[in-house]
Amino acid sequence: MTGLERRPARTKPGAHAFALGALVIVVSSLVALGSQAPAPPQPEPQPPTFRTEANYVRVDVYPTHDGEPVLDLKQDDFEVIEGNAPQKVEQFEHVMIHAATPQDVRLEPNSVRESMAMVANSRARVFVIFLDIGHVDIDGSRRIRAPLVKALDSLIGPEDLVAVMTPEMSPSDITFARKTATIEGFLARHWNWGERDQVSTVDAQEQIYKECYPGRSVPVQCPDGTTDDDRGVADEMIARRREKMTIDALGNLVTYLRGVREERKAVIAISDGWLLYKPNPGLARKLNCQVPGLPTGGFDPRTGRLSANPDRDPISGMSPSSCDRDRMTLAALDDDQEFRTLLDQANRANTSFYPVDPRGLVVFDTSIAMPTTGAPPPGSTTITPPSVDQAMLTNRLYSLRTLAEATDGLAIVNSNDLDRGFRRVVSDLSSYYLLGYYSSGKLDGKFHSITVRVRRPGVRVRARRGYLAATIATAGTSARGGGSGPARSVETPAAAAAAAATHAVEASIAPLSGYGRDVPLRLQMTAGWKPGDSSSATMWLVGELGGSSVVGVEWNEGFEVSATLTGSSETSVATGRVTVGRNLRIFRLALSSTQPIVAGDYTLSVTARAAAASIPARETMHVSIPAAPAAVGALYLRRGISTGNKDTPTADLRFRRSEQIRVELPAISSDPVTARLLDRTGKPLAVPVAAAARDDGDGSRWWTAGLALAPLAPGDYVIELSSGSQRTLASFRIVP
Repeated sequence: MTGLERRPARTKPGAHAFALGALVIVVSSLVALGSQAPAPPQPEPQPPTFRTEANYVRVDVYPTHDGEPVLDLKQDDFEVIEGNAPQKVEQFEHVMIHAATPQDVRLEPNSVRESMAMVANSRARVFVIFLDIGHVDIDGSRRIRAPLVKALDSLIGPEDLVAVMTPEMSPSDITFARKTATIEGFLARHWNWGERDQVSTVDAQEQIYKECYPGRSVPVQCPDGTTDDDRGVADEMIARRREKMTIDALGNLVTYLRGVREERKAVIAISDGWLLYKPNPGLARKLNCQVPGLPTGGFDPRTGRLSANPDRDPISGMSPSSCDRDRMTLAALDDDQEFRTLLDQANRANTSFYPVDPRGLVVFDTSIAMPTTGAPPPGSTTITPPSVDQAMLTNRLYSLRTLAEATDGLAIVNSNDLDRGFRRVVSDLSSYYLLGYYSSGKLDGKFHSITVRVRRPGVRVRARRGYLAATIATAGTSARGGGSGPARSVETPAAAAAAAATHAVEASIAPLSGYGRDVPLRLQMTAGWKPGDSSSATMWLVGELGGSSVVGVEWNEGFEVSATLTGSSETSVATGRVTVGRNLRIFRLALSSTQPIVAGDYTLSVTARAAAASIPARETMHVSIPAAPAAVGALYLRRGISTGNKDTPTADLRFRRSEQIRVELPAISSDPVTARLLDRTGKPLAVPVAAAARDDGDGSRWWTAGLALAPLAPGDYVIELSSGSQRTLASFRIVP
């Protein structure tokens, strides 16, 4: 993450979705063995029930011959191979989606939770319409409306669900619906949603770039005798930022859809395509007579104090040093590599893309007089040279075709008959087969590849590339995809307990790998129940800014933090706000509930904004609060020379041997608590850990565990807190 800001969403605020920094796992029971009772006889034939055991895998298959769906395949025609091992197909169903039902008889979900339950239905197809606002012009957004609505009316069946997303939205903001009238209404209200090649921009950050680099027709003469030229800089920054926002949004969407369900998901992406920018050192050249990345120092007349960036305009918020930092970040972009990562993510998430170029048959990529900021770049005019334009067009179409081909979708490009193209998509998605098998692979929490073949010549098969296996530790909990429920075979309860403990430690340590790179904002949270009060949970939050290389020195002047906890009904249930003083980078707050926080799934959104910064820092995490008295998450504190030998909250789980660590979490019971230290394999270490309980003035009770890190070598470790049958694991890393 580079810190580049997303535009404020026109519909709902968006934010990058990030995983919880340190995974804290509460293991309260062993994996139970069990079996399913046979289904009672039905008076009428019913579709087969696809089970959800931990090692039961469902695969949706789309076979075609000469581009047309194959409708007469039988169970024996399919061969499924996981890794290199053939699997026996236990269950089979051919699903055909007929003409869409009338809008008024479709049952819409009444809440987000209900829509998620509908999405999890293996026979329901899930579609997301992705409107790439920054890469579609106004004419394209108008042209695509009628064919898209017509295709959706023909495509969406009675059980299917569809949602709309734009690059400025977070995937958690999308809402699935069954009535295409919802999509049609959106397109009717925003019929000119495309913003490519617009002379004016509604994006405040793009306007700041134009003010920082106005494209002067006469190069600037610097005091040292050199000259610099800012022509074309703002336009390239805007183009790179838009492309980054789109690819980031698609990546976040794929990750989100992977968590929604394991069955196939289809993304219909409306876009002109992308150039897939690579690093450009020329964009990071010296401008404004200053080497980029070096903030201006001096006297700030507004405050009377020395300031790292007194050049910030108090009205527009423009700061050359902030613009330069964005320029350096954008110059280093490698969207070609990010695009390849997106393709890999999509295949692992069983998501197929159906990109549509709304321009139709394209001759030129850019308009005759493409708008520019200020004077045209050196050696060029407002008219893009034909050779350059052709190369740009080729790159855009290549990106759309690759997105489709690499994810087993279809691309509708270079065709003026958009209706015909959409009919191909409808045909492609209107017939598929559901296969189910018991995997012979291990419950190891790793990605298992799947190959599906059909024993009939000339048939092309598109199916999911694989799945993420469950672990024995999670086999008894609810999960989608590979399934949930008891594993089919566990040797003994003792063996199951040992395996569960090992996998729990591995899962706890796994998120530590994400601390290898700096990010603008890290979060740690915990939520639990105060003693004697099971009516509403309480949530505590610790946040920490990244280094100045990702958020800038202007944050040293202080910043504001706001946090919102949103429930399944998309209404705010708790909020928090804190002001952080000068030269501080860490905050801690307790969220105040506006209504009872009950057990369930929530989204926590945190925004940090410095008055002198053009780009706020945002973080979003999904939280599942367990029923009372259980708790989730933990808070960390460090003590060392860097903290003035005081316990200081931290969201960065990298510690040094010269420091001490303390872990805190809401007490689950009144029983005594003990703690011990484990290595990354789960083996106990002979290092004393002090465990205690304390009561705070707000009525909360806490378990704490602390130790000095001097005896330990660099590596990953886990603190285990135990009380009765409850066990909590909190991981951390020691760095050299």
